[in-house]
Amino acid sequence: MSLYSYFRISKPPLEKVPSDEVQGEYRRLRNRTFWGVTAAYALYYVCRMAMAVVKQPLIDGNILSAAQLGIIGSAFYFVYAAGKFANGFIADYCNIRRFMATGLLVSTVVNLLMGVLGLAHGWWGFSSALLFIVFAIVWGINGYCQSMGAPPGVISLSRWFPLNRRGTFYSILSATPYLGKSISVFALGLVVAWIGWEYGFIFSAIAGVIGSVIIFVFVSDTPESKGLPSVQELSGEEVLKTDTLPTKELQKMVVRHPGIWIIALSSAFVYITQHAVSEWGVLFLQKGKEYSLVSATEIIAFSEAFGIAGTVLAGWLSDRVFKGNRLIPVLLSGVVCLLSLGAFLFSKGSYVLNIVYVAVFSLSIGVVYCTVAGLMALDIVPRKATGSALGMVGLASYGAAGIQNVVSGFMIGAGGDFNFLPVSMFWMAACLLSFLIPVLTWRLLKIQSIR
Repeated sequence: MSLYSYFRISKPPLEKVPSDEVQGEYRRLRNRTFWGVTAAYALYYVCRMAMAVVKQPLIDGNILSAAQLGIIGSAFYFVYAAGKFANGFIADYCNIRRFMATGLLVSTVVNLLMGVLGLAHGWWGFSSALLFIVFAIVWGINGYCQSMGAPPGVISLSRWFPLNRRGTFYSILSATPYLGKSISVFALGLVVAWIGWEYGFIFSAIAGVIGSVIIFVFVSDTPESKGLPSVQELSGEEVLKTDTLPTKELQKMVVRHPGIWIIALSSAFVYITQHAVSEWGVLFLQKGKEYSLVSATEIIAFSEAFGIAGTVLAGWLSDRVFKGNRLIPVLLSGVVCLLSLGAFLFSKGSYVLNIVYVAVFSLSIGVVYCTVAGLMALDIVPRKATGSALGMVGLASYGAAGIQNVVSGFMIGAGGDFNFLPVSMFWMAACLLSFLIPVLTWRLLKIQSIR
């Protein structure tokens, strides 16, 4: 079997589900697929978060510097950005079950390799410069593998859910990164503090194996691949003109749509803000506020946990409270996000207060993230081109996250000390732009949908 045959979208079987069993089987497979994708994507994040937790042990052990860690992190995000763009377009044509599982399996191998390399460095003491080069290359490979997670996850919503329910389920799916980060930061923090930074990567590899098994057991490609009618027929949804156009033509329309580019720019600043706290928050609390590794990881874990509520809240606010209006929740949550981030960065605060700061920040940035980087794009693109829209937004978002890692690493390590004032101003500016751009360009975002 060729790679093309293995990964291409599944063909309908000759045997169809009996008509009296269609609705029951559809709901069963739809729920299995949704929760399978959701759980697996959370575990995808465990396979990318070890580097955020092991920064302090690597710096204190004189193994790698903050600037080197910033470069390693940026290698991940730059490759991830390119991969998410490419895989967004590719995944529109693919079997999402096989595509998603492959990315996680290779990411698992990468994490295991990182852990083994770390142990080898401790045993044999080879050059830290060599370890830096190898880590940057291997972590960049992990970036591409990780870019194979989000496109099939979002595409599964388009293939299995009617339009009038997609917003709510998208908000739940969007909460999975926070769930994965929360599990990662808390659990990896305990593992690293207990037995060493190398085992943070090995623990991540174990999580990757579990996630891959979940995908193969629970996820289905399309309703048609299981002998069911299309989602439009199942839900009584009107078949639009764009549903009959070739995927290639729809992808071209998405690329030319100015609203997608505006959303991508705004999303870039969302990701700078969001990933600054995820990637550097533990180190900031340790060096800027003198917390222990365990306390710092606990505080950031709370941040990620509240992000779950923020993303779920985004769908409910947009669909139910504001009747599909995406602008109002972005503006309100953006202001709250800016204020809470400022409190976290510029006030000392107790352990409990810092948890409150990051919890409110994560809750509000979760609303901005879900609405800007997801719902706004899905509102204006056809079902068959969901992956390409996600790829374009992802290219800008993770390219910006990569730049953030380099800039933050050099700012924090400049002069050999840990001066967080310049980088804090950088993060605050990104936070402001993340919600100002969609607010100020709202008229352009209301351009006629191509869905």
